[in-house]
Amino acid sequence: MKPTLMFALAPLACLLVQAAPLSFDFKDPKGVNQITFKLDAPLEAISGSASGVSGTVNFDPAAPDTLIGKIVVTTESMHVPNPMMKGHLHSDKWMDAAKYPEITFEVARVANVKTAGDETSADVTGDFTLKGVKKSITVPVRLTYLKGKLKDRVPNLQGDLLVLRSNFSIKRSDFGLNSGQFEDKVANEIQLSLSMSGQSVH
Repeated sequence: MKPTLMFALAPLACLLVQAAPLSFDFKDPKGVNQITFKLDAPLEAISGSASGVSGTVNFDPAAPDTLIGKIVVTTESMHVPNPMMKGHLHSDKWMDAAKYPEITFEVARVANVKTAGDETSADVTGDFTLKGVKKSITVPVRLTYLKGKLKDRVPNLQGDLLVLRSNFSIKRSDFGLNSGQFEDKVANEIQLSLSMSGQSVH
């Protein structure tokens, strides 16, 4: 290639590199990432969390509507304070953690994207898989892109952070979790709250 042509293409190459989406790893080295869940039935309210979060999300700050990725939660990491209730939760009668070790959400498309500064909100549609049942659901998501802030959270690492937050609900009857049973103590609606950070190391 002639030198003059190389110089002419150099700015274009820089633009292409800068426009590439960033890959964010949601397996948190600090172990802070988690999902909380709540079931508020007439007789009992059950609250718990799941800490085994991982997955990869590709995010382009210049084109947030191109978001793709997958979040994975290990079923065995689901925790409730009552030991007996936790045993029931992991058993084959409920979550069957041995047979279905992962809960996943994989992005299919993004709509209603709005960005202001570092904040982006959107409605994200994807495949939610729980206990072997896959359902397409749409959830509201708020993304905060923090350029160069990884070192402030994890010393000695250079890179960016992507904080993902969402609140939504699913029905256990949609996923074969003892549909129609025990609803006086175990609500059919499961309220989920996500707040987690992904890192893109430079």
